[in-house]
Amino acid sequence: MTAPCSFCCTCGASLALIDLALEQVTDRAFALTAERLAADVLAAHQRHHAGKVDAVICVAGDFGMTGPLSEADPAAWTKQFTINLETAFATTRAFLPSERAVRGSFVYFGSVAATPGGSPGGMAAYAAAKSGVLSLMRTVALDEKAHGVRANAVAPTAIRTASNVADMGDKTDYVERDSVADVVAFLASPLARNVTGQVLTLA
Repeated sequence: MTAPCSFCCTCGASLALIDLALEQVTDRAFALTAERLAADVLAAHQRHHAGKVDAVICVAGDFGMTGPLSEADPAAWTKQFTINLETAFATTRAFLPSERAVRGSFVYFGSVAATPGGSPGGMAAYAAAKSGVLSLMRTVALDEKAHGVRANAVAPTAIRTASNVADMGDKTDYVERDSVADVVAFLASPLARNVTGQVLTLA
């Protein structure tokens, strides 16, 4: 997501962007830093910060309607869990050592549909996957507290992105991307040093 990255850059943060597609991540890196090659960004991070990672933002994910359970496509369920939950798990496992080393933090993206009182109708696979993300966050907060690692999540109603507007129309009550970025930057920062295991609903 571009907005949290842009906001963190304006605050002076050094970012390491990770994506399955090299072209996409280099394009985003170029837009943020004018560095075309991901290797250049990595080298700059290593040079200025010795590879230290203070916070990990698990933003990878996708929204998809799967309809009534009786008609749901198993492949669509698998896709939602792969994109939303398995990416968060893989990223968490990979970065736990670095976050322990600096007593850092993780910020995850859930969804209001996965919170108590949420409405998962027609999007059960997405809501179930995001419920898994929130459970993962709580597990990290509990397991890693002794190491000084924090974990929190944001749970937006619907973020205004081109793909969401295409899927849900322009009548939906969207959360603006800049608002999401503000909250994510706060949770990742030392200002939230006593906040862990929490889900912040954005509506």
